[in-house]
Amino acid sequence: MEGRIDPVADAETVETELMLADLESLERRTLQMQKRATGKDKEAQTLLPMMEQALALLQDGKPVRVLLDGIAAEDLKILRGLNLLTSKPVLYVCNVAEGDAAEGNAESRRVEEMAKAQGAMTVVISAAIEAEVAQLSDEEAAEYLEAMGLEEPGLDRLIRAGYELLDLITFFTSGPKETRAWTVQKGAKAPQAAGVIHTDFERGFIRAQTIGYSDFVTLGGEVAARDAGKARDEGKEYVVTDGDVMLFKFNT
Repeated sequence: MEGRIDPVADAETVETELMLADLESLERRTLQMQKRATGKDKEAQTLLPMMEQALALLQDGKPVRVLLDGIAAEDLKILRGLNLLTSKPVLYVCNVAEGDAAEGNAESRRVEEMAKAQGAMTVVISAAIEAEVAQLSDEEAAEYLEAMGLEEPGLDRLIRAGYELLDLITFFTSGPKETRAWTVQKGAKAPQAAGVIHTDFERGFIRAQTIGYSDFVTLGGEVAARDAGKARDEGKEYVVTDGDVMLFKFNT
């Protein structure tokens, strides 16, 4: 159809432009690093293998982000330090008609195939359904979503996909007056999580009383979970798990 917009073609064009920009930049930088590595420069010898891997991908017409899956932590740090455009996480959001929200359609499947080849992610939502859900009570929204063949709003899936792409997790603090959610990088240790709330918490960290999310909800809160032996005292090396409910003890 004349004048029809092709989102896949447009996205591929943008991706190609970004790869060409990365290729030009990295070819120059790799050449300089190879000269330094020949002179036994330790930093160059450390960085060069990752740079050459990224360069090979770009020369093969692939974005650098395809390296991110399963990459070692040290290599990931090097790759991120290169600040390449195609190493950045990408999420494609496909807005479809209400009737296609559950399974997607031919166009959203084309986007999914393209995203998979790029090492990117895709979420299918219906803006019309999201607008409707926003005006309903929780009970009415659940009934409406069920009628549309959906288990949850598209916004929830979009947020979760964003967290996954950015390697983020959530932990909670809960007291008599309020319960709050906090965001940290996946792999963060307990003192780092405490520092998200206040830098003094991280500096004076002693330990963190930790309750798993499912235990906290199933048993009905902190007191019941503690009485059931589900509260653990974790130290400085504890790696925070998504959904942990934490109470920090620290020196002032």
